[in-house]
Amino acid sequence: GLINYDSKLAYLPRAGIVHRLDKNTSGLMVVSRNERSYLHLVEQLKQRTVMRKYYALVRGEPASGGIVEKPIGRHPKFRTKQAVVKTGREAITRYKTIKRINGYSLLEVSLKTGRTHQIRVHLSYLDFPIIGDSVYGGRKKYAKGTSDQLRLVIDNFKRQALHARSLTLEHPSTNELMSFTSDLPKDMTLLMNALKKNE
Repeated sequence: GLINYDSKLAYLPRAGIVHRLDKNTSGLMVVSRNERSYLHLVEQLKQRTVMRKYYALVRGEPASGGIVEKPIGRHPKFRTKQAVVKTGREAITRYKTIKRINGYSLLEVSLKTGRTHQIRVHLSYLDFPIIGDSVYGGRKKYAKGTSDQLRLVIDNFKRQALHARSLTLEHPSTNELMSFTSDLPKDMTLLMNALKKNE
């Protein structure tokens, strides 16, 4: 799709995509249109100066927030999954509760590191799995008091309720600090509304 938009992107690694989102995660991504800016942005990610914030709808009601500092590596039994393991690489996730909704919560999550599936693994480790996460959500569980109607909505949510909400980085040419935001997509807004109706 990107190469169709700009054929010159074919000459850049991953068509200029600077960082990835998990499959079925919505939201912001950065794409560079030349090699110089690509290398500059990749270096910013390495230096951990890019600020990335996500919204996640989870089962459970965490305290006001916290930091998870648990190493992540390949799951010892299921090779396609990641897990918190002693031999894993450093992984740091911050989270803040935006709203508690009768056994569920909207969290703002920010990444200090960028491990594969990091947010999903860390929130699952804390026993606050992301709604709709078929890989790290465990067997289907619902918060106490979840109505039959809400159970149906949750069961029919076809992806993890995770959205890349904001991105702050240094412009590779002007060095200006730039911030971008992306509103919650329609499917997560509808899910939020259904959770509120259950209050």
